[in-house]
Amino acid sequence: MPLILKRFLALTALLVAATAAHSQSKELSSTGVLLDRVAAVVNDGIVLRSDVETQMQTISERIQQQGQQVPPRNVLRQQVLERLVVQEVQMQRADRLGIKVSDEMVNQALAEVAQRNKIKFSDLPQVLEQQGVDYRAYRDEIRREMTLQILRQRDVLSRVYVSPREVDQCMAKHKASPGSDNEFNLAHILVAIPSTATEQQVAERTARAQGVYERARKGEDFAQLAIAYSDSGTALEGGALGWRKAAQLPSFVSDRIPAMHAGDVTEPIRTPSGLHIFKVLEIRGAQQAALVSQVHARHILMKTTEIADDETVRQKLANIRSRVEKGESFEAIASVTSEDPGSAANGGDLGWVGPGTFVPEFEKQVDALNDNEMSQPFKTQYGWHLVQLLGRRTYDASEDLTRNKCVVQLREARADEETEIWLRRLRDEAFVDYRM
Repeated sequence: MPLILKRFLALTALLVAATAAHSQSKELSSTGVLLDRVAAVVNDGIVLRSDVETQMQTISERIQQQGQQVPPRNVLRQQVLERLVVQEVQMQRADRLGIKVSDEMVNQALAEVAQRNKIKFSDLPQVLEQQGVDYRAYRDEIRREMTLQILRQRDVLSRVYVSPREVDQCMAKHKASPGSDNEFNLAHILVAIPSTATEQQVAERTARAQGVYERARKGEDFAQLAIAYSDSGTALEGGALGWRKAAQLPSFVSDRIPAMHAGDVTEPIRTPSGLHIFKVLEIRGAQQAALVSQVHARHILMKTTEIADDETVRQKLANIRSRVEKGESFEAIASVTSEDPGSAANGGDLGWVGPGTFVPEFEKQVDALNDNEMSQPFKTQYGWHLVQLLGRRTYDASEDLTRNKCVVQLREARADEETEIWLRRLRDEAFVDYRM
């Protein structure tokens, strides 16, 4: 057979094979099952349509259970998609920063969930399955939420500073206005205005916020308006912020809300993050602080070493106890023998403290003593102790509690606004390509 004929036949065979393969591939592709699609490309990551649909289903069910009307499907889809985009941006930042949540941390969080629901940790997967919740997916969700919480702590909360002067001013307000401890159940709508917005965009956003305010003021369902129009992270919860004291409110609204009544709505308030609208759902009085039982004690701490075992240390403290009973100064002995760096310089004095300050073994020994009585030597995780009770009192800790509350409330109030600005900045800096 001529060589040229052989090459022609070989080429023909290849073409036939290629055609057959292409036809088979086409047939398979036409009968294949589409597993998922991309809803949005976010930087170098994606948001899947299945995630959007799952979230929409969950949120729709929750809204129905709350007795509210589910918003139009296209409105709900846009809100859910935007939330997932923002979460994806945050998760990418957490990954770049090396933030990891270990299996042990997830297990601890799940154990707390089980405890709150009064079930065993080992029974949690079965209980979730009975409720139609996949345990592995639930673990992943917990891990993600913990990751975002750690990221927010790092990027926002750790940088929120409350000055001593601000705390003093907060306490002065509490003293001048006893009603300032009232709590307000609030809902919130944010119409975001990007920092790069043009004058026309600012005008459009302002008109949108004013329109939402007018509808809310006339009695339209605030939760529905929040779901449909709010750019805040609480939009899909109907804008619910929960109960807040006046000191926990953002500074730009802290003077307005305490003067409002249940059902009142604020006009749009401009801040760097956008236009805010608040509604007061309920008002209630704060609980009064209870008196605290305190004890005043001092102690001597000694630790075991390779040379001094438990019995040796116990005997040393027993001898010290005998010396004090014979008239030697507990304070003087403690200052030269105690191995507690926090109290040795003060003669072992631990000051006035309330319940829960000491470890359980130490607290049990103190509770069993009368005034000026010494314990027998005993051991805790820190070493061997000899403790003497100097007195007991009932202390009005209202001022201390108020100071601590002011610090917490001021930090939380500032953190809310800082978080909105931080999230908006992350979102504005991200590349997002919507596919649905």
